[in-house]
Amino acid sequence: VQLQASGGGLVQAGGSLRLSCSASGGRFGYSASGWYRQTPGEQRELVAGFHADRTTHYADSVKGRFTISRDIRANTMYLQMNSLKPEDSALYYCQMFRNGRDYWGQGTQVTVSS
Repeated sequence: VQLQASGGGLVQAGGSLRLSCSASGGRFGYSASGWYRQTPGEQRELVAGFHADRTTHYADSVKGRFTISRDIRANTMYLQMNSLKPEDSALYYCQMFRNGRDYWGQGTQVTVSS
């Protein structure tokens, strides 16, 4: 499985970004998957994800602001991020759980200026 994340960038507080993650070798429609983020010196944390039963879950810090979605035909997962805050700045990773292990994209940097 290979995951390719894109869409990060520099945005002012209150702005929006949409992250994309395209997959090859695995299908988002059949797998638990999600978006994680990490800042230097901190552990990687779950931002939003799909359970295997396709229900979604979000970190409390992003509820009401971020939306995770998937385009099954395009085999792509998205993270729409609205009302961004400086504390959302991080390296964002997409993830897929398949065949008993996690697969990770390369990360895309999101920087929110105040």
